[in-house]
Amino acid sequence: MDKPEFYLRDIKLLEAALDAATRGFGLRGKPLLKGPIAKDRWADVRVRLALGEWKDDFDAEIKAGLRPATLGAIVHRLAPHKDRAVLVADHVTPPMADTLRAQGIQFLDTAGNAYLEQPGVLVWVKGERPEHTFQNPRERGRAFAPTGLQVLLTLLCKPELVNRPYREIAIVAGVAHGTVGWVMPELEPLGFIATLAGKRRLVNVGELLKRWTEAYLRALRPKLVLGRYHAENLAWWNIVAPRTYDYTLGGEAAAGRITNYLRPGTVTMYGNKVEPRFLVDHKLRNDPNGEIEVLRRFWTFDPDAELAPLPVIYADLIRTGDARCLETAQLIEEKFLAGLESSR
Repeated sequence: MDKPEFYLRDIKLLEAALDAATRGFGLRGKPLLKGPIAKDRWADVRVRLALGEWKDDFDAEIKAGLRPATLGAIVHRLAPHKDRAVLVADHVTPPMADTLRAQGIQFLDTAGNAYLEQPGVLVWVKGERPEHTFQNPRERGRAFAPTGLQVLLTLLCKPELVNRPYREIAIVAGVAHGTVGWVMPELEPLGFIATLAGKRRLVNVGELLKRWTEAYLRALRPKLVLGRYHAENLAWWNIVAPRTYDYTLGGEAAAGRITNYLRPGTVTMYGNKVEPRFLVDHKLRNDPNGEIEVLRRFWTFDPDAELAPLPVIYADLIRTGDARCLETAQLIEEKFLAGLESSR
């Protein structure tokens, strides 16, 4: 069977990173699998690394186009595996390298930057620039484009729709019928929809949530920001009634209400516009780096809900990269997946 395009491109990127590491500091490496890793695994491929007398095997996450906005998602994905995992990227900038090392996330890139820390082995290289860039083919197609992300969010939150007619899915998702017609056929070969007894079913939901989060943070969320503001204090975060302003509460404040685990440092509101009453009531002033943000609401289902959908709250937490927010994101993920399982 021919290898899928994304796997061949991943292996090309991996080989370029290993070649740079060999030329730069003598690291040797090779992939151990001839095909994609099993669907229930988070990694892309198993790789063997060797330096001098030392050698070991790692699960590798391969990522082209690594960006600060998606770095939190990568840290969240790899943190539980830490010294058994390695991130392979086309380019890790010095600030991202510092963040990854601080979080204990090992990495290699095609420019020769690296962080590996094992018993008797420490490699730390940053500041090298790549000669070439790699386009991640997983970012192609309609499913993980902005309107496709609206469809995916709808399916994540209402998985019973996956077997309904495309027109019905489009109405709930608030997109054109044709958008659903482009998105749905992509999901089965990606391993997110299975047809069982003639019926479509959403599968591999945990991985879909992570893929959706990375694409949302990269391709959609930056386009949604309507304004950022500063508040003298955030004491009102847990008592504010967002529907008073036709808003839906997201991010850290929503997670704080759900889990009672997080005292938020930011407040995120989703709505159709910046509501002047909200600014006046909470004495907010414009600040591009402010801790209050208003974003355009991009989903159309459950319009009267006070809190954003759990995947949106989860993504907002991942975006921060803050350790306590990442811990809370794990709680939100567990709650979300448990809710899906109990509804089946």
